[in-house]
Amino acid sequence: MRDWSLQAGDPLALTLAADSRLSTPDYLNDHIWELELRGGEPQSLTIRTTYGLRARAMRLFFRFAEGGKVVIDPADFHRAPRVRRFYPNFLLLDFVPVEGLEVTAEFWIPESHVLAGRLTGTNHTDSRRQIVFELCGVLTPLDGKTLSHVKHQMINVLAGRTSDLHPVVFMGGGPTHGADPRPSLALVLDFEARTTRLVTWACAAEGTSQHAFDLARRAAGRPWHAERARIEVLASRELLDIYTGEPDWDAAFALSQTAAASLLYPGSSHLPHVSFVRSRQPDGGYSRAGDGSDYPPSWNGQTPLETYYLASQLPLAAQLARGLLNNFISVQKDDGSIDGKPGLAGQRSKFLATPMLASLAWRSYQDTQDPALLEGTFTKLLAFCQCWFSPAHDRDGDGIPEWEHIQQTAFEDNPLFDVWYPWSQSLSISSFSSPELEALLASEAASLIQIAESQGRAEQAAALRPLVDRLASSIEAAWNPKTSLYSYRDLATGASCAGKPLASRSGPGELAPRKAEFEKPMRLLIQVEKKTQAAGSPEMEISGWGGSRSKDNKLAESITAKQFRWHTGGLVAVSRNAYRKVDRISIEGLQETDRVVVRTVDTTGEDITLFTPLWAHVASAEHAQAMLNRLSRQGDGFNRPFGIPALPASPALPGADAKEAAEADALAMGVHLPWNQLIAEGLLTYGFRDEAARLTTRLMNAVVKTLKVSQAFYERYHAETGSGLGERGALNGFAPLGLFLRTLGVQILGPSRVRLEARNPFPWPVTILYRGLRVVRGLEGTEVTFSNGQVATVTDPAACLVSL
Repeated sequence: MRDWSLQAGDPLALTLAADSRLSTPDYLNDHIWELELRGGEPQSLTIRTTYGLRARAMRLFFRFAEGGKVVIDPADFHRAPRVRRFYPNFLLLDFVPVEGLEVTAEFWIPESHVLAGRLTGTNHTDSRRQIVFELCGVLTPLDGKTLSHVKHQMINVLAGRTSDLHPVVFMGGGPTHGADPRPSLALVLDFEARTTRLVTWACAAEGTSQHAFDLARRAAGRPWHAERARIEVLASRELLDIYTGEPDWDAAFALSQTAAASLLYPGSSHLPHVSFVRSRQPDGGYSRAGDGSDYPPSWNGQTPLETYYLASQLPLAAQLARGLLNNFISVQKDDGSIDGKPGLAGQRSKFLATPMLASLAWRSYQDTQDPALLEGTFTKLLAFCQCWFSPAHDRDGDGIPEWEHIQQTAFEDNPLFDVWYPWSQSLSISSFSSPELEALLASEAASLIQIAESQGRAEQAAALRPLVDRLASSIEAAWNPKTSLYSYRDLATGASCAGKPLASRSGPGELAPRKAEFEKPMRLLIQVEKKTQAAGSPEMEISGWGGSRSKDNKLAESITAKQFRWHTGGLVAVSRNAYRKVDRISIEGLQETDRVVVRTVDTTGEDITLFTPLWAHVASAEHAQAMLNRLSRQGDGFNRPFGIPALPASPALPGADAKEAAEADALAMGVHLPWNQLIAEGLLTYGFRDEAARLTTRLMNAVVKTLKVSQAFYERYHAETGSGLGERGALNGFAPLGLFLRTLGVQILGPSRVRLEARNPFPWPVTILYRGLRVVRGLEGTEVTFSNGQVATVTDPAACLVSL
């Protein structure tokens, strides 16, 4: 595997956790660590955890002394630390703390409850030297006691307690108490000229100090060379080594693959195959309830979009993609429904999964060409697709389903439907037709057709084509030529209209509608702004006229307290009827300090999900070009230096304070990489390869910048600044490896097969290494070298398969 040399200021993300491919991590009590090349107090090369927030901090760091010189801070090292190897559960770095003494430090997590380490010191001088090495520990417990010097079986160790854990730090070689004012274990190492010394240590945390000591002692004594060889063989079997013209990109791709592999957990009685968590960081991994039911969203299950993105991070792990897909199928009910977020501890979202499963199956098959991926899936995926068209999900019976929950959309902060932010309309998502849903369903049906055709199911493939056509027609009916984008449409009116205020007042009573006559029938949005926490029970009466100008009909309705939903700062409701003219509005049950505002529903909001028809390849060529122009147009919202943002502009209300304005800006400018990947894949489908390469470059610039500054991936990135937003270490912020490979036009199908298409759209040659295979993608041609030395050169941009 590649030997790196990453230092402070380079892209870094150095989280360590038990690797599910080499051990069985404890999903309910998983200890996760993070290495900092320089951090903490005192500044040091430090590795830290919080044991899933059961401690304020647990830190381990090194201290070196020679003669009267003491070195802790890496800034004072003769040569600063450099990361040479990194895997999900293993790190290797080297440094020179004092001149002439080269140290290699290894950190390894063999299982969830223990961290092991090894230091190899080499005296490169011709003189005999005496070096004092100390391993220092600082535990800041929530409740318990800090680390102190104790003896276990006549061996000096450090031991403490935090919450229900008893951390114990063990070192081989018979250590003494160190001279550092913090608890430490010390060894005096005598180095003859040009000789090497070795120190092993471990830190375990268990329910008792004795159990922790036993585990730490066993871990320190394990065969390091054999264990490291297993780790490196596994990495070479599943990970790609990529050389681009940007070394920072190379590091980001390698770190992303490593981080993606670290998110995996083995199957359980609730999910039969490997699943994953969204972020594996030191503050996570512990269930106080003991069963995972209290885990946050990042730990409680797999969603279709996140599964799609994870599969693209590990394109050579064919069994992983198959298992992730089969996890969804394993929870399928007799009616064809599949839960939207099944979890390892039996967690369920209780809403229908986002329709991306057939698309996931077909894309994964294309990436791997593994027929086993599609075995036994067609009938089940067809039943799932058909479930979406049942009356429960097609409320108006027009043959086009509607969303039932905002979480299904994979964009939970959408200001049209969200209830948590003051700028949100809090509309019922089931009352609107969504181009995103229709496009995803069209992609599902198209993928099912391809799967059926690959399996000789011509009759079933033919039966699905009218469904694709019906969805495509509905999507095209939502096209807005003024905005060059698709629009939401109100199910009651079939229209997408801008909202406008009609009436407002404080307290109960009559509202006097202003300009309450419209070109098209409109539904009304009622928002109650509450100054106090008193609940109140508002009741509203609305009367007016519906129909068209040539044919009026009198309308009246009551909106009861049960129809109002809680919204940040108050309540919200939407009229059942659509009005062309409003005559009278009255409301009762309010406090005198409450304010009610009535306006027409605004469905013109734009967001990143409205580009989904591009990915599903259901947009006409004309509309695809118009959307590309929209994405490329300066000053029109979606064209930003670090990727396509969630919204084209901040949704903050006039008069918002600084905090609210900042929150709104972060929401709008958040670059969601999975959504950007879908859009870029859509661009590729329509032949816009250079444009997809430019978008990939912008996304990579954001990822690299944050890895350099914050030493972590983030859930989202700011479209204008490139800074990290949201959850630290989240899957959704990993470098878009799958997108890069698709844009490059290279699919590694194994050590003896490569699929190529088009030309390299990036400004430099790209080299990809995998198990003896070497692919050099130049600007005009590609050279493929197999492990037996055979070489194939391809200059034709037509798609082709190169194999032994």
